[in-house]
Amino acid sequence: MDAGSGPCSSSSVQEAPFSCCPICLDALRDPVTTPCGHNFCLSCIATHRHRHPQGGVSGAGGQSPSRCPLCQEPFPADLQLRKNHTLAELLQLRQPAPSSPGLAMAPPEEAPEPRALPGSPAQPGSAQEEEEVLCDFCTGEERARAAQSCLVCLASFCAPHLQPHLRSPAFQGHRLAPPLRHIEESLCKLHLQPLEFFCRPDRCCLCQLCKAQEHRGHDVVAVEVEREHLEAQRPNILSNIENQLDELGVAIAQTRRTVDLIKGTAQKEKEKVGKLFVETANVLATFQKEVFGFIEDGERTMLCGAEEELRQKEEKRALLTECRQNLEKVSSTDTISFLQEFQALKIAAEEKNFPCTSFPKELSFIKSSQAVSAVKEMLVNICKTQWDQLSGKGDEGPVLYGIPEVIMEPHISEKSSNPACSESRDYFLKFAFIIDLDSDTADKFLQLFGTKGAKRVLNPIAYPDCSTRFINCEQVLGKNLMNRGNYYWEVEIIDGWVSIGVITEDFNPQESYDRGRLGRNEKSCCLQWNGQNYVAWFGGFDCIIQQPFFHTIGVYLEYSEKVLSFYGVKDTKMTCLQQFKVARFKKGHFDPFQNKINHQFPSLFMYNLKPAFFLESVDAHMQLGPLKKDCVSVLKRR
Repeated sequence: MDAGSGPCSSSSVQEAPFSCCPICLDALRDPVTTPCGHNFCLSCIATHRHRHPQGGVSGAGGQSPSRCPLCQEPFPADLQLRKNHTLAELLQLRQPAPSSPGLAMAPPEEAPEPRALPGSPAQPGSAQEEEEVLCDFCTGEERARAAQSCLVCLASFCAPHLQPHLRSPAFQGHRLAPPLRHIEESLCKLHLQPLEFFCRPDRCCLCQLCKAQEHRGHDVVAVEVEREHLEAQRPNILSNIENQLDELGVAIAQTRRTVDLIKGTAQKEKEKVGKLFVETANVLATFQKEVFGFIEDGERTMLCGAEEELRQKEEKRALLTECRQNLEKVSSTDTISFLQEFQALKIAAEEKNFPCTSFPKELSFIKSSQAVSAVKEMLVNICKTQWDQLSGKGDEGPVLYGIPEVIMEPHISEKSSNPACSESRDYFLKFAFIIDLDSDTADKFLQLFGTKGAKRVLNPIAYPDCSTRFINCEQVLGKNLMNRGNYYWEVEIIDGWVSIGVITEDFNPQESYDRGRLGRNEKSCCLQWNGQNYVAWFGGFDCIIQQPFFHTIGVYLEYSEKVLSFYGVKDTKMTCLQQFKVARFKKGHFDPFQNKINHQFPSLFMYNLKPAFFLESVDAHMQLGPLKKDCVSVLKRR
């Protein structure tokens, strides 16, 4: 209970039972009335509802209802209790005259000036005067200007309505302040009590309850004392702030110039880059036009002879058909007509045929897609490398992308650069590598004969499930790993289409058919026999090899040199069919297949390699060739 406001006497309770708060037993301050009709101080009932939340059945909004402290009558927990202004005015009229005549006769303007709180608005007439605060108790269209605000009543009063606070002892405990527009900001949000103290360690304003509870033992002073302390420091602080403002003004001007420079430079750079991209797009558009023109010229040239031959043959067929029909229509008794029609048919049949046009075995324009694909891959690699350089991920120094290779030294023959190309079979047998087929990798449409033979079948074989087994391609691997030195093995192609090559150990056997086949990805390469000629495959690029068929294919892997060679074996003679190795282009010549080899083939040798076999046709049949018994090495490598 505040000083000067004691408990209500029994006589006063009997005369005006509604004038005392049942909780604090003091005169009602800011009286509120609950739905059950009982009156309480606004701060008392708010504190009671905060400290004693009621349980039970939840009301609207999922909150438990509150109860009246006297009759326990429930009322909604979210009910906002507002000040009963009628009761407040009635209480002011019923209050007895103050015992101190000096206080009763003191005019409003001579009343002691209330203490101002930190953060309260400046006094009227100051440079910081805010919009005037109006009295909360004035009625009508014109409300008087407030003279003071009460932190207990949470209301502002003009001079006439302020008289009860100045005359009645019941309001002696109320705290008056200069007119405040937002009075609730001067109350503790936890206890709804006036903020009268300042905690220096925590740098916050406190009420009486906060001081006694959460901030007990802290360095706490009255708000007026803290303001005097801060007022003494204000000149130095303002001086420092002025210096900082000057320094910040200079720094802001410099930073603004830097920002303008960055924006201008970035805009110019974007314009340059935009022009370069337009020029690049024009180059690609020109190249596209040239490639389409090349295809169309080849199509037009080859179609000219083919269409003329087609027309001649169709005309001769129509003539023969007409002569035959005429002969069939001749009556058996009309000998003259028979002889004439038969002679016409014979002449038409003996007429010299139109010479067949000699078409090339390979259309001249089918390599266009590979050339464009090579250009695309080069652009992708260039863009990735340049982006790594821009982002700081790439190595320092210039980067060559393969394009300068077109104008480098003349092409060096693989046979002359690799001594093994000129050797006999006995030379390779020194590196003989015994291979066993791995049944755990064989596709279900491959039948294995021991560890040396494999044949493609029509009915699937019930192999046990295994994570290393191919499921989309009719392929099988060797058990043996290759990661150092040189290796040589031979394969017999008995029938059908067979591909022979190598693959990385980490290759996923569950890849789709298009990506899982040997040579159609960047993790394998092979030599394929397709029934007519040999084709080398790597990374989806192919190279046709014009060589006769060899039943025995020798494979020579030089792991350290990053070279893979395929040979046609006949007796002791070795014919080099294809070498996979990095090589320079001939001057003025660009080979998309070799470009693919130059850029991605060396990456195969970052992994352990395995021999791999792909039986493509339904009649495919292969056998690991029996090497001579007098080989220098016939043991499996470690």
